[in-house]
Amino acid sequence: MSKKRLRSREWYEGANADAFMHRSWMRNLGFPADMFDGRPVIGICNTWSELVSCNGHLDRLAEFVKRGVYEAGGLPIEFHVTPLPEANLRPSAMLLRNLVSMDVEETIRGNPFDGVVLLAGCDKTTPALLMGAASCDLPTILVSGGPMLSGNVRGQTVGSGTSVWRLSESVKGGQITLDEFMDAEAGLTRSVGSCNTMGTASTMALLSEAMGIALPENGAIPAVDGRRFALGQLSGRRIVELVREDLPLSTFLNRRSFENAVRVNAAIGGSTNAVIHLQAIAGRLGFDFALDDWDCLGSGVPTLVDVMPTGRFLMEEFFNAGGLPALLRTLCENGVIDGDAPTCNGRTIRENCLSAQNFNEDVIRPLDNPVVNDGSIVVLRGNLVPGGAVLKRCAASPALMQHRGRVVVFDSLEDYERRILDPELEIDETCIMVLRNCGPKGYPGMPEVGNMGLPPKILARGITDMIRISDARMSGTAYGTILLHAAPEAAAGGPIGLVQTGDFIEVDVQNRRLSLDVSEDELERRRRVTTPKLPEVNAFQRVHVDHVLQADRGCDFEFLVGHRTAGIPAKSH
Repeated sequence: MSKKRLRSREWYEGANADAFMHRSWMRNLGFPADMFDGRPVIGICNTWSELVSCNGHLDRLAEFVKRGVYEAGGLPIEFHVTPLPEANLRPSAMLLRNLVSMDVEETIRGNPFDGVVLLAGCDKTTPALLMGAASCDLPTILVSGGPMLSGNVRGQTVGSGTSVWRLSESVKGGQITLDEFMDAEAGLTRSVGSCNTMGTASTMALLSEAMGIALPENGAIPAVDGRRFALGQLSGRRIVELVREDLPLSTFLNRRSFENAVRVNAAIGGSTNAVIHLQAIAGRLGFDFALDDWDCLGSGVPTLVDVMPTGRFLMEEFFNAGGLPALLRTLCENGVIDGDAPTCNGRTIRENCLSAQNFNEDVIRPLDNPVVNDGSIVVLRGNLVPGGAVLKRCAASPALMQHRGRVVVFDSLEDYERRILDPELEIDETCIMVLRNCGPKGYPGMPEVGNMGLPPKILARGITDMIRISDARMSGTAYGTILLHAAPEAAAGGPIGLVQTGDFIEVDVQNRRLSLDVSEDELERRRRVTTPKLPEVNAFQRVHVDHVLQADRGCDFEFLVGHRTAGIPAKSH
């Protein structure tokens, strides 16, 4: 056991005026004197807010974490950070991810914490908290809020997010009535918790477990299940042990665990948003994790989890089938992931899943019966996207993996919304839709609008997929043959800003090519007469636009990249 001096002792130890003041101002909260006698101080970073319905139970979960911290002989101190509501925040929760990471980092850095428990739920809260905590590198455990209960509408199981897109397209295509669509509203999300599909929230919760920064079963226990709160209590106990063992976050989050995460993401059919978030976290930890690593490391890994949007089931059924431990056992036994990677409970990935069982092979498929043979994130490059674009292969249509089509350009989200319903729009199913000026700088904040809905006249013919390309992101709950994160974006002078309606684009997934059939001379001519469009911005948005990196580098601020530690802040007097 480490004998390293606790960081919190710099605040609370001694009879001098500083220590007296620090203890005194905590004791007015009702803490007895012996709470400052040398026990580890644990910060509980809580993203509860009424603005974030997905995280609406985290205030209760925090009480169980505190219970565990007390049981293990620590002192828990709860703090809140800026909320990130994916459903309501405009223009995009992604705009504030880096801001929240700074909030987390500076709160940890400036206060007497020896270790931290991160309570995350909705999409951007997990990466924001991990980014901030990675910049401090104290002992850390993440506890996810868990997915909501399965939705049900008119006796049919429906998934949050995924079924919204399907129902909305069905209305536009005339397959269901507007009244039927509105009836689904209340049944779609029946409890607190994040999306019950394999959206970004569940993806990041599962990847956190796979990388060893969360306890086993963290990723899939439903939000309202008593076992979620028990997990919180166990995490509270364990964080005190991690402090005493002097095991910082970087013990578990390293190149090895990120390689596992890429392969697990393919196996679960995870969100494309994980690409951006993991690159940003790796950047904070100071090691190289390139965009092409997603393609190289994940290539050939089958999607085994049959959960929407790729599959048929929901997260509650995935948990009941055995959850991530059951999947990890299959992946370990077949050499898909590194089972010797350490985890925050003191055991390896392999040791954690030795006794896991798969109770439903329809939900967690065996290797010889995958949902998709190759579920990896594909990275395409070419003169249209020299920095790359990503495709979630397991959510795409096989028939569109090689395609050449006439381009229909939408110059902004507003332009798309204004024109897409027009029956006179010159477009058919062979065309390729291009949306631009929705990237990190261009919107700003890179909203989840890349999964553009199809024109009603095409939906009415029973066609449900077309190739769509954008410099935006896509919700993890969405699906289709959609090429995202085009880099550089239009607002940064990327070639996607030079595309014109009537041009032709060739998509060749097998050879990883995304090419604009326009000569370099013509592109150069267009560059000379094209000025990238930047949005009008407020104060923080100006910081974002001036300092955000492109999607292929994780969309972090360039001044936040690089390994740092919490250290001991200078005294204020």
